[in-house]
Amino acid sequence: MTHIPPSLHPGDTIAIVCPAGYMPREKAQTCIDTLQQWGYHVRVGLTLGGASDNYFSGDDEARLADFQAALDDPDVKAILCGRGGYGLSRIIDRIDFSRFRQSPKWIIGYSDITVLHAHIEANFNIATLHAPMAGAFNDGGAEDSYVQSLRQALTGEKTAYSCSSHLFNRVGQATAPLTGGNLALIAHLAGSSSAVTTEGKILFLEDIGEYLYNIDRMLRQLKRSGRLDRLAGLIVGSFTDLKDTTRPFGATVEEIILDCIKEYNYPVCFGFPVGHAAANVALKTSVKYDLKIDEGRTTLTEIRP
Repeated sequence: MTHIPPSLHPGDTIAIVCPAGYMPREKAQTCIDTLQQWGYHVRVGLTLGGASDNYFSGDDEARLADFQAALDDPDVKAILCGRGGYGLSRIIDRIDFSRFRQSPKWIIGYSDITVLHAHIEANFNIATLHAPMAGAFNDGGAEDSYVQSLRQALTGEKTAYSCSSHLFNRVGQATAPLTGGNLALIAHLAGSSSAVTTEGKILFLEDIGEYLYNIDRMLRQLKRSGRLDRLAGLIVGSFTDLKDTTRPFGATVEEIILDCIKEYNYPVCFGFPVGHAAANVALKTSVKYDLKIDEGRTTLTEIRP
C-alpha cells in the first residue's frame, strides 16, 4: 500500500533546495513570499543561490548535504525543489532515506526531480508531488490555477483535473496508481534501481527541447524494457520546444507516440496540462486516480484511500 505523507497545516515548514541546476535566490523570492502568505515557514537551503561557478547549484557533496539536511529535519514537512535541470542522477544513490521512510514528507518538483519521484516510488512506495517549482510563482504565476493546485495538494484537498478532447485521444477508463514524469529521465532510469514499475498503472509523460528522433528512441527503449505494454492508461502532457533534424524525421510527436503503442488497447490522453509549460498541475505519484477519456473531455480524479 502506498504511504501518503501528511497534509500540511499553517505554521508548518517547507524547505527550498536545489539538488540539481543552479537558481539565483532572487528568482525564488516570489515563491518564498507566497508560501509565507499561505501560512508556512520557509527554510532556504544553502544550494538556493549558493556558491557555484558552473551549471550546478553546488558540487555533488554540497547538493547531497543540503538535500539530506532537509530530508532529515523533523521540522521540515515538505521539500520544494527550486528547479530541475540535471544533477540528481549523480547523487541519488548516496541519499539516505532511512529517516524519510520512518516519517515521510512531501517531495515536490518535476523535470530532473523525476529521478527522486521514481526512486522513492520504486524503493519505498511513498507518494511524492510532481508539481510546479519556484520559478512558476513568478510573473503572476502564484495566482494561477496550476500553482494553486500545489497549494490544494499540500493541504490534503482531493485533486481533480480536466482537459479538452484531442484528435489523437483513445477513449476509455482506468482506475490505477499514477506514475511518470519527464520522458528523458524515465528512459534514463530504465535498468537502474530507480526504475519504476509501470504494469497496471497510469503513466504520464512530458518533455522539453528534444529532437523528434530522440523522442522516438526513448519511447522505443521504454517499449523494449516492457514499460509500455501493460499500462492501465497513458497520459501525454506537453512536449515543448521540440527540434527536428535538417532532413525531417517525418512524424509529429503525437504520431511517434501512437505508432509506438499501436498494438496496445489502453486509453490514451493527449494534451494534458502537465510538463514544461505554464499549464502544469500537481500530480501525486503512486496515488490512485480515476482516468476517464471520452469524445468530449478527459478527467483525472484522485481516489482517496
